[in-house]
Amino acid sequence: MTRPQLSDAEWKVMNAVWGRRGPVTARQVLEAVADETAWAYTTVKTLMDRLVDKGVLRAVTASHTTQYRPRVPRARALRAAARALADKAFGGSVGPLVHFLIRSESLSPGELEELRRMLADDRSAADGAPRAGGPSPGRAAGTG
Repeated sequence: MTRPQLSDAEWKVMNAVWGRRGPVTARQVLEAVADETAWAYTTVKTLMDRLVDKGVLRAVTASHTTQYRPRVPRARALRAAARALADKAFGGSVGPLVHFLIRSESLSPGELEELRRMLADDRSAADGAPRAGGPSPGRAAGTG
């Protein structure tokens, strides 16, 4: 499947869907986004049907009610959005994108420290060393 390209409105719908456990109806999504939108039920239904057409949602109709489930995990959609931004604005390079975000956003000292830790953990994993807090993937604790 190709990378899902979601509009801002589709992201609102999908965040509401991903935020629930199990199937969701258009009415439930409408209720979930009501505080941030002035959408009518038909707007939500149209957006959800468009997401079905894109392959992002799966729809099952029973007893005159359509229930939707995500076909694309949130993490996959986030990766696709980050990749699309890197491709469009940074010539396909992720490093300059991350650098731009770090420089342009006001990160707290705690957020900067967490970012440093994540980068160190990723470097350790790439080198085959255990990650902080546990063994590396594929290695049992106490082996090495």
